[in-house]
Amino acid sequence: MKSFKADYIFPVNAPPIKNGIVTADDHGKIISISDQNASAELNNVPVEHLSGIICPGFVNTHCHLELSHLKGKIVQRNGMVNFIKDVQKLRGADAGEIQDAAIKADDDMYQNGIVAVGDISNTNVTIPVKAGSKLYYHSFIECFGFLPDRAATVFENALALINEFKPQSCSITPHAPYSVSKQLFKLIREHCEQGQNLISIHNQECDDENKFFRYKLGSFNDLYASLNMDISFFKPLARNSLQSVIHFLTNKQDILMVHNTCTNLKDIYFIKRFDHKIHWCFCPNANLYIENKLPKVALFVGQGFNITLGTDSLASNSNLCLLSEMRTLQQKNPGLSTGQLIEWATINGAKYLGINDEKGTLEPGKTPGLNLITGLDGLKITNDTKVRRLL
Repeated sequence: MKSFKADYIFPVNAPPIKNGIVTADDHGKIISISDQNASAELNNVPVEHLSGIICPGFVNTHCHLELSHLKGKIVQRNGMVNFIKDVQKLRGADAGEIQDAAIKADDDMYQNGIVAVGDISNTNVTIPVKAGSKLYYHSFIECFGFLPDRAATVFENALALINEFKPQSCSITPHAPYSVSKQLFKLIREHCEQGQNLISIHNQECDDENKFFRYKLGSFNDLYASLNMDISFFKPLARNSLQSVIHFLTNKQDILMVHNTCTNLKDIYFIKRFDHKIHWCFCPNANLYIENKLPKVALFVGQGFNITLGTDSLASNSNLCLLSEMRTLQQKNPGLSTGQLIEWATINGAKYLGINDEKGTLEPGKTPGLNLITGLDGLKITNDTKVRRLL
């Protein structure tokens, strides 16, 4: 067994414990959490004294492991449509190169205190990486297909790919409002209503996404033209993209809306009219990398939704570290407490992925991982703040 004492223990499911002690067995299972006056010498286990705060391992609800080989290859702050074009142009590479980059990214996440990942997959290349990983993965098999007559073929390909991923945890998901036709949404919905419980959809990453759905204007028309796609069938609904597609999703599944860079209060109130299990995921460093813009996080706080954090891919980020995402959010939103951000990065992600019986909080019997966060200013995250994995 191992025991650690820190300035604060953040169990997440309970108030922080000053000068607390957490004890775990050799497999990482939590044995006890106590204050300095209780069982410091519990079972004669020596206590390692540390400076900082100890919290559960982080849960990264949005990543693209198979794009890790694109690190540093895509121009920053060049807009969403140009980013999509660059990914399409550069993502093809030797399978060995892609796997090697994915293995390194997986290890980097482990070293950065991440214990579980919701990962977007378009190919089978990361299956062996995930099978050999120390992390828990749920893979989202992503569907692209904005042309109605492609829906059946795209969905059949997704079914074939998900069968390759099984028995790993996985599900079929739509990519984004602008890349999935009504017909494809319907096929995904029918599949989900047969028992699949998780989807993850990219949502409102730029102003032009909303502009396209409201007026059929903006740079997405250029994207479709560059792909030689005839989109004369598409009729704008004078609504933002989220409002235009929410009725295609079923209330029988947990839905992660990812990015939400241009989601406004009207969108949030519109969502509340539906009996849907909506979760929100913020990936601020990727938003800055692509659009140099951040979501209005304050609009989402206190609305009764589950908020999670993600890193997105190394195509749009310099590292896969949730502490870095927390730092960016707190620097831009000083009202967000470190405790609140830890909750988003731990139990909220675990709840969405359905692994909160094992991850997300420091409770006896769980194996959540242990992270030590140091270099705080009081309890505020600074540029010197670091995370170190203890277990």
